Amino acid sequence: MPVKHNYTVFRVDELKRRKGNRALVFLSEMGHLLAVSTDLESLLRKALFKVLRFFGMDAGRIYLLDDQGEYLNLYAHVGLQPEGFEKQSLYEGFSGQAVRNRCLIAQHVSTLKDRKRMNFLLKKGFKHIVCVPLIIKDKVIGIMNLASGKDVIDLSENKKDLFTTIGSQIAIAVMNAKLYSELQDKIFRLEHSEETIKSFTYSVTHDLKGPAIGIHGITKRLLDKYSEQLNDSGKACCNQLLKASGHMVALVNQINDYISSKEAPLYFEPFNLKEITGGIREEFSDRFVERKIRWLEPEVLPDIVADKLSVIRAFRNLIDNALKYGGDEMLEIETKYGQDDSFHLLSIRNDGIRIREEEKKKIFESFKRDVTSKGIPGSGLGLSIVAETARKHKGRAWLENGMTKGATFYISISKGLKPTDDGCHE
Repeated sequence: MPVKHNYTVFRVDELKRRKGNRALVFLSEMGHLLAVSTDLESLLRKALFKVLRFFGMDAGRIYLLDDQGEYLNLYAHVGLQPEGFEKQSLYEGFSGQAVRNRCLIAQHVSTLKDRKRMNFLLKKGFKHIVCVPLIIKDKVIGIMNLASGKDVIDLSENKKDLFTTIGSQIAIAVMNAKLYSELQDKIFRLEHSEETIKSFTYSVTHDLKGPAIGIHGITKRLLDKYSEQLNDSGKACCNQLLKASGHMVALVNQINDYISSKEAPLYFEPFNLKEITGGIREEFSDRFVERKIRWLEPEVLPDIVADKLSVIRAFRNLIDNALKYGGDEMLEIETKYGQDDSFHLLSIRNDGIRIREEEKKKIFESFKRDVTSKGIPGSGLGLSIVAETARKHKGRAWLENGMTKGATFYISISKGLKPTDDGCHE
């Protein structure tokens, strides 16, 4: 059965199109020019040159209103040097008149009221001027002045409409360029602010860590050597100091880990996941024994390519998170490995307290802690470090609750990562 099409194909002859409607082609070219330029002065100079060539005019200037709306400042000129006209009051000359009245003005130079301007233009050989207001959303933001040495210029209705349309095009481009410039400035200030915050954070954590470790060490030594000479109140104070200084050191380390997860370059290398799980098991063995928690892991694990230190940090935070918030009923923590065509899938499951559904989406955000964590020491950075580690390995982090209890945290790591060349970091 033949297929019937309900459309017609028209082939565009570019040469005929250009000859048939010069104005349409010109507007199209102007639109392209104004869309791709972001530097304001360069944009206006190019636009002015194109306008002069299309209309057969000899010289031109583009002025923009200042923020107070009192003066017109020169931004571009072609064919005519400024010579004292770089800044004009809104209440003088034909430029100010066109802006105030929000209308196009065309005038013979010899009829200008300002004799100084008239003599200046006549001396340069100009006979006609056209002032085109730059209007966007009913607001005049500037003026384009064009001058011609011809005895007669075409000011038909079509030409006047074309002048007005071009004025609006330029006005839109000016606003876009200004918005782009403001955006770049804000980005620069934001980046500078971020650098300041980073420097401050590094400085503070460095300055805090030393005294905290010192307090912790001195207090521990005091308890070890002089505990017999301390009464119950003194021992309690020392134990509280040990606990508080230990929390401070842990917090400083957590902040440093968070900064490292964001800023430190990665070194991708092949290694076996057993190196990670074995080290983690040993690191937390005392706490596992103390709380009678079983540690489960596969007998065989594969080699992967990743940043080893980052993966160790992520595992450490997940285990620490489970121990802190899994609750007293938690009996086991299990690590598993899975994969699909694109990712290694690492998971850590515990059979403790489930994560509330409303908390699941934001639990990986910085400084976010579940309401059930109230009273438990922590920075709210551990899981955000896990998420950042996954992101920098081109994967993601997420969690799934068990059917009746517990939760499983997942990290995916791309299989496409290549070992880092010596001397080169990601």
